[in-house]
Amino acid sequence: MAADTFSAGPGPARPRPWSRAWHLLRGQRKAVVGGAIVLLFLAVALFAPLLAPYPPAEQNFIDMMKPPSAAHWLGTDSFGQDILSRLFFGARSALAVGFGSVVLGLALGVPLGLLAGLRGGRTEWALMRVVDGLLAFPELIMAMAFMAVLGLGLGNVMLALGLSFVGPFARTVRADVLQVKGRPYVEAARLMGVPGREIVWRHVLPNIASPILIQAGMRVSIAILLGSGLSFLGLGVVPPTADWGLMISEGRGFITMAPWISGVPGIALAVLLVGLNLLAEGLRDALDPATRGD
Repeated sequence: MAADTFSAGPGPARPRPWSRAWHLLRGQRKAVVGGAIVLLFLAVALFAPLLAPYPPAEQNFIDMMKPPSAAHWLGTDSFGQDILSRLFFGARSALAVGFGSVVLGLALGVPLGLLAGLRGGRTEWALMRVVDGLLAFPELIMAMAFMAVLGLGLGNVMLALGLSFVGPFARTVRADVLQVKGRPYVEAARLMGVPGREIVWRHVLPNIASPILIQAGMRVSIAILLGSGLSFLGLGVVPPTADWGLMISEGRGFITMAPWISGVPGIALAVLLVGLNLLAEGLRDALDPATRGD
């Protein structure tokens, strides 16, 4: 009898939220294709010193504006620099700007939105007025204003774009917190005397993580595009740093004579943005209950 009583054992363990999210993400074809493209660019950026046939800033005026050949697979630019090498190192700049600025925006925007949503009252009003001020200008204009104050350079591009993303992240987090904090399990935890910090970590943040992650994925592609745009306008990365925006800007003056100078980095930028958008859409379809039909 005792053996029969205890033979069943405990029921099947519930899958962890991140394990379930990974399972759902793998079922999204867009996410798989986009993730493969992004991983390819990440690998190129990581192993750029090993893959690049020439130093990215090495100039050879004898070989300037050479078309693609066995010596230079993607040709050279107006300074005789190998475009393939600069393309590999430019992936580093693009991904650093994309992920670095989004991480900075999350680090500042998420606490701001949490504080506004949880405290309410005058605190929420004051913080949201600051956010409204940040959202009053388009992100490119805001980034250009920050660059005018901070100066040029890769680090300042990440900082400027990160500051321009604080407003969107803060508003999104605040809206999600307002929905979550009124749910019964949060009210029950509060009535049971659970400390506020523990409520935030155990009940609020896990339930708003998916929307934050989805928006962060979409913001990476926006950050890369804006970073390249700033460099194209001469307000971002400075030469001789390899950057796709700089390469496109340099090649526009030779578009009829040497279209590969701006065409190659332009295609690379487009492919990376398509991959990031596919990954973000797959992430949204996998994690958003509204799109899954849960």
